[in-house]
Amino acid sequence: MSQVEKKVGLLRRSSSSKKPLKEKVVLMYDEIFAKEDPSTHNPRFWDELFLMKVNLEYLESKLESVDGEEVQRIQDNINSLFHHCVQALGEEHQIKVVNALQTLCALFRGVHQKNKSASGFDIINMLMGFDKAELRMKDLMESLDSLLCGDGSESLKSLCLKLLLCLVTVTDNISQNTILEYVMINSIFEAILQILSDVSSRGQHGYDAVVLLALLVNYRKYESVNPYIVKLSIVDDEPTLDGMGMVVHHALTEYNRQYKAKEEENQGGFFSTLTTMVGNMFIADADEKLSVQTNEAILLALYEAVHLNRNFITVLAQSHPEIDMGVTPVTPTPTTPTTPLGTTPPSLDAMNNPELPLDPNLQTSNLLITFLKYASIVMQDTKDEHRLNSARLCLIILTCIAEDQYADAFLHDDNMNFRVNLHKMPMRHRKKGVDKNIPCRPLVCAVLDLMVEFIVTHMMKDFPMDLYMRCIQIIHKLICYQKKCRIRLHYTWRELWSALINLLKFLLSNETTLLAKHNIFHLALLVVNLFNMFITYGDTFLPTSNSYDELYYEVVRMHQVFDNLYCMVLRVSTNTGQWKEPASKVTHSLVNVRAIINHFNPKIESYAAVNHISQLSEEQVLEVVRTNYDTLTLKLQDGLDQFERYSEQPKEAAFFKELVRSISLNVRKNVSLNTMSQDVLLKEFSTIS
Repeated sequence: MSQVEKKVGLLRRSSSSKKPLKEKVVLMYDEIFAKEDPSTHNPRFWDELFLMKVNLEYLESKLESVDGEEVQRIQDNINSLFHHCVQALGEEHQIKVVNALQTLCALFRGVHQKNKSASGFDIINMLMGFDKAELRMKDLMESLDSLLCGDGSESLKSLCLKLLLCLVTVTDNISQNTILEYVMINSIFEAILQILSDVSSRGQHGYDAVVLLALLVNYRKYESVNPYIVKLSIVDDEPTLDGMGMVVHHALTEYNRQYKAKEEENQGGFFSTLTTMVGNMFIADADEKLSVQTNEAILLALYEAVHLNRNFITVLAQSHPEIDMGVTPVTPTPTTPTTPLGTTPPSLDAMNNPELPLDPNLQTSNLLITFLKYASIVMQDTKDEHRLNSARLCLIILTCIAEDQYADAFLHDDNMNFRVNLHKMPMRHRKKGVDKNIPCRPLVCAVLDLMVEFIVTHMMKDFPMDLYMRCIQIIHKLICYQKKCRIRLHYTWRELWSALINLLKFLLSNETTLLAKHNIFHLALLVVNLFNMFITYGDTFLPTSNSYDELYYEVVRMHQVFDNLYCMVLRVSTNTGQWKEPASKVTHSLVNVRAIINHFNPKIESYAAVNHISQLSEEQVLEVVRTNYDTLTLKLQDGLDQFERYSEQPKEAAFFKELVRSISLNVRKNVSLNTMSQDVLLKEFSTIS
């Protein structure tokens, strides 16, 4: 007996001396894998096959076990099986449709698993015959489109989406999946939009539809015209865009809920008492337990919507009551125990009821707030590759948002104030926990808080240079908007200045180690130019004249850091070496900072000497600053309020290629784990004749 037969397809042993009996469907599969046409002796073979419960494991294993010569011998039968599967999708008998869909899943998976090294054309030939492939795939896609858009069973629609996800993810690199050319030609984009625009179907299938769309958008996106990119970029139908936002919002909300539940679970009982007693020495262990698997697929969908469709920006700001995750029961989606946390669709109840009851005591929220909370969690720990990718993608999304004029308008709108409780990393000098006294402020304050939080919590040996660059660039873009529109934001700017100075201090302290891996002068230049923005244009966007005084106070107070930075970049720029030019740029950028220090320091020392004060108070230093502005000379620096706009190609292409590969592997695993139970499906359609 073959290895395949040992694994599956057995009903019972009639006796110890006899061979085990096989299921009828397994016998029929064996006929397909014989050389002769199985319908020669049984004209009703294909009709009978699709009335049989599919044995997925046996069929896939059989396909994987076929060797090179056998492929040629049975190719006509495999082509015929594929053809009859597609034909069965048009049957009125629903059990036939279910079995045909599941058989197609097994065909796509089994053939690709066996022929990983084969070309896409060889796989197409084995599955459907190259000369008939265009017609077969046209028929398949039209049938799937009809099933998805029709009034039929929700279970069938779910199975159609599972089949499409299976088809899209059978190769590690989706751009090498040649069959997807037919999915580009025979678009199901409109079917996906219909699912997202309808409240009921969105609740059932929105998650799979959004993930499928995100993957299809990434098929050969840099090599040819992808119709899904073109179509997504021009969608302006409000219910559809709202539906897409709703799916993303609830998926991120579910992640945040799971994280908060784990956090509360770890804060109770003996562990909490012990942690308090020993002064948080177990904080790292506690944080590890809070890890919830990230959901890059839904983040990718959010990125593509924000990046490609300007109309989607309005969805980010749409307000609705915020569910208190601590008290609102959430109905879990039935999944297998092996499904990772954070990767499952949100509860159907939440998806089906977007209009929540209004409660005067309930804080309003929106997709952007939920996203910022999500980002504050995944950006805490970037040591794991998935969380690093999630953090990078969060910052790329925020970069796109910070560049958009409409997004900037609602971020800074004084009439749209929210209380955003961001999650903060546990650190020894502060208690972990959400600040209950956060005021209602424009959303840009929460974005700035998130950037400051990242800056102060990731100064470590394995320095995430790329993430720091993105953080500083986001801050710069927001300040450019404030300068341009003369928006005086009431924000605690001193926290940002302090974080930036500490970052410079860290770069100085770890110069040798960091220079072995990174161009720290580029980052230092961005930080110094942020200070130059405040120095040169601060009078147009800082909230009060006192804020401007505090900026000068902070620069003078921390002058040693700037002095040390100048000495370091001067040393590097006067020597020959690879860092000569970038260090020289930092030297020139420090001209106004040094002018402030050299102007005010002597005056502060003189004031202290005249008044016989050894230690000046902050107010006394501020008084010296205020009375000596007139004699300060600064140089006008060009281009401080200019920035390079985000472009995915070519800078981000490699990142997205690897990200999509990772997502594809994860989706493939979850599709195989979560393929709808055959017993449930067969029971549902057992009454249909």
